[in-house]
Amino acid sequence: MKRMRILLTGHDGYIGHVLTPMLLEREHEVTGLDSCLYDGCGFAPARALPVPVIRKDVRDVTLDDLRGFEAVVHLAGISNDPLGDLAPQTTYAINHEASVRLARLAKQAGVQRFVFSSSCSNYGAAGDSYLDETASFNPVTPYAESKVWTERDVAPLADASFTPTFLRSSTAFGVSTRLRGDLVVNNLVGYAVTSGEVLIKSDGMPWRPLVHVEDISRAFTAVLEAPREVVHNESFNVGTTAENYRVREIAQMVAEVVPNSKVTYAGDASPDKRNYRVNCDKISRVLPSFKPQWTVRKGVEEVYAAYCRHGTTSADFLSSNFVRLKKIRELQNAGMLDHTLAWRTEGRSAA
Repeated sequence: MKRMRILLTGHDGYIGHVLTPMLLEREHEVTGLDSCLYDGCGFAPARALPVPVIRKDVRDVTLDDLRGFEAVVHLAGISNDPLGDLAPQTTYAINHEASVRLARLAKQAGVQRFVFSSSCSNYGAAGDSYLDETASFNPVTPYAESKVWTERDVAPLADASFTPTFLRSSTAFGVSTRLRGDLVVNNLVGYAVTSGEVLIKSDGMPWRPLVHVEDISRAFTAVLEAPREVVHNESFNVGTTAENYRVREIAQMVAEVVPNSKVTYAGDASPDKRNYRVNCDKISRVLPSFKPQWTVRKGVEEVYAAYCRHGTTSADFLSSNFVRLKKIRELQNAGMLDHTLAWRTEGRSAA
């Protein structure tokens, strides 16, 4: 296996805190790039990752930042639908415009591989049929639309010296030191542990493909270490085809794992347009080194044990420590972030 010099954007986030140690374990040389909006979030105390860090907004990356790297793994961005809805124009500016600019600069700097963290959210309102990588996109949120546009605009950059790959991850779950409580599995377990209610905020009918954060990280390492020709300008759904569930099925699993909890529906629960069931057979076929190790059931048990181990209370779980949207609003209310989600205190170029 060839050791690579990798720039990992968003290294200080939920996935980054799992992927960075995994890459280091495999003896890759990693530099992180992050605006560090979520510093201190998740389970405390979270040790700083042992890599050099470029503390910078991805919108401000320069050509010099990218020189000398063989691969860019691009995780950084507005990470979910509620945040995307809070600031749609900023979502497009970060997730689409800055991502395409980053890819162009990476190519210009001589970076050979560009691995983009896309999403199965691209499929959007899609019904009950299984969707493979050839399925049409039907995004229903700014977050998903920004991912679709980035794939569209980065793919034409592919040539003999530049290989983009698009990893469309299923909905993530599982423990990370930067744990997010606003992802469906982590969220349902958190409510169950702290309130006794497995609180469903939709009608429970939407399909979701689900994948553990460690298995997402395994997909990134598999792509980075694969022969160029098998990942060149390819897209992969990340997950396991068997791990597609309706939200109410996930809730039932949680109720079975968390003692004395019961499934309840929010008073304003309504249908969710985001409904997609995904076939993930391609990634295992093309990248045999990708071996997912988690099921949703095992993940529910893991997240439950982690909340218990850390003594997570209802106030903790509902705070900005675990909810990304609340963290952003908190920073804005304190005057630290402007309306574009750029740092005010240090100036964006130093964020």
